[in-house]
Amino acid sequence: MIRSHADGDSQKFLSIAEHIASDADKSGKTKVATEIRDVVTRIRDRAGERGGAPIPLAAPRGELAGLVTATYPEVMLSDVVLNADLKRRVERLVREHRESATLQEKGLKPSRKFLFSGPPGTGKGMTAAALAAELNLPLFTVMLDAVITKYLGETAAKLRLIFDAMSSVRAVYFFDEVDALAASRSMDNDIGEARRMLNSFLKFLEDDRSKSIIIAATNHRTLLDAAIFRRFHSAFVYERPTIAEARSVLVNNLLSFDLDRIDWSEFVGLTPKLSQADLVAAAEDAAREAVLDNQGVVTTEILYRALQDRAGINPE
Repeated sequence: MIRSHADGDSQKFLSIAEHIASDADKSGKTKVATEIRDVVTRIRDRAGERGGAPIPLAAPRGELAGLVTATYPEVMLSDVVLNADLKRRVERLVREHRESATLQEKGLKPSRKFLFSGPPGTGKGMTAAALAAELNLPLFTVMLDAVITKYLGETAAKLRLIFDAMSSVRAVYFFDEVDALAASRSMDNDIGEARRMLNSFLKFLEDDRSKSIIIAATNHRTLLDAAIFRRFHSAFVYERPTIAEARSVLVNNLLSFDLDRIDWSEFVGLTPKLSQADLVAAAEDAAREAVLDNQGVVTTEILYRALQDRAGINPE
């Protein structure tokens, strides 16, 4: 740690500080661990305020590097369009972690394990990224295709690596399409290894005492085993954007264009067919066409055509 400070290696210095905080947690010195993490967070915040790149946490190493991808999202909650109830609940999560010391004074801990469910493209992954950005944490996305194998016991061993990392590297750990791990044990195609895989995942979730945030997302809530729901602190249900929310998504992604002359009523029949991801893509399509073919002006016709194209390729 002293050597990294002398060398001016801020990334390594802060990574070591994070490990010291984790060791303090394990030995019951939670107050010391919290104080160290608060200092590290303030340092990263100041780096961002000065206009420099955020100082990143340690990237996954060794065998773990083949199981998760690390990113440092810049998307904020203000960029995510959610209904009022979801937005309130997600903002509350951020506050719980920012003010964890206040909770600890009363013997409370911030909630950390969340289940997101809903159709594809409705903002589940974007919310996970925004939580990481708001809390100055990396987003570690678990690559389930690398975790799940056909060999007896190997999946459980890889899951253990990931859950062990949660204690040493605080981050947002995102299990997308978690139904691949946690499908119901009553399904007709259930086999022994699938059952063992689910049981391992349930046990690791239940035993986890880290400071990391765990988010599991699924497009098929009904496929999940009933036991999985008890392992999470909260469940969030995502829906396709309403007409008003769809307009907000489009506006948020066309901020550099003058939209005063757009006739939003033209899109009422199209937007209910589109997910938030579809709407973002349509806005980008319209922006490109406007810049290349219409002197940088987004018209109702251009935006309608982009939305229509996206509706045409939508699975529904």
